[in-house]
Amino acid sequence: MPATAFPDHTLESAPAAARSGLAAITRKQGFLPAAAARMATSPEVLSGFLRMNALFESTTLDQLSREVLSMTMATRNDCHVCVAIHTGVLTALDAEPALLAALREGTPLPDERLEALRRFVLAVLAANGAVDDAAIEAFTAHGYTPRNALEVTLGIATYTLSTFANRMTGAPVDAPLARFARPLRAPGGRAPE
Repeated sequence: MPATAFPDHTLESAPAAARSGLAAITRKQGFLPAAAARMATSPEVLSGFLRMNALFESTTLDQLSREVLSMTMATRNDCHVCVAIHTGVLTALDAEPALLAALREGTPLPDERLEALRRFVLAVLAANGAVDDAAIEAFTAHGYTPRNALEVTLGIATYTLSTFANRMTGAPVDAPLARFARPLRAPGGRAPE
């Protein structure tokens, strides 16, 4: 389906049911991100993402851990928009440059606790949730809880919705986030020359 099937809605052009969500995003961000504008083609998807994201942000996972999960999903699903967004958030959190670089490249993290989270997220995805006791024990050995393990599934669901929608709609990186964008990958995972 061509990307033109997903227009960059404005507050005026969006379906009525999506307007309040778009207005809230615009107030929070100071602009209307193209990803949200295109997601508004389905008010239900936009609303679902906003609700799921609010729930994920209210979990007992600390903010840095939530961002590690978000970036793990963004790089795994090759969502350039999400990589830029969460690079910006991590930069605002004063994340260590080595942590940020590893997250953007999808490589092991220098922080042992956060690496345990990243590995657990990938294990949950690989096993479609049916992780074994050893995976849960490796996760909880780093200060995370069984509650956090379940909260990981909420984060995975939230960012599966977001990354898939952004890729389907061809959402571009907005100008305010351009400095956080990473180079697009060529087929085979190589950076373009």
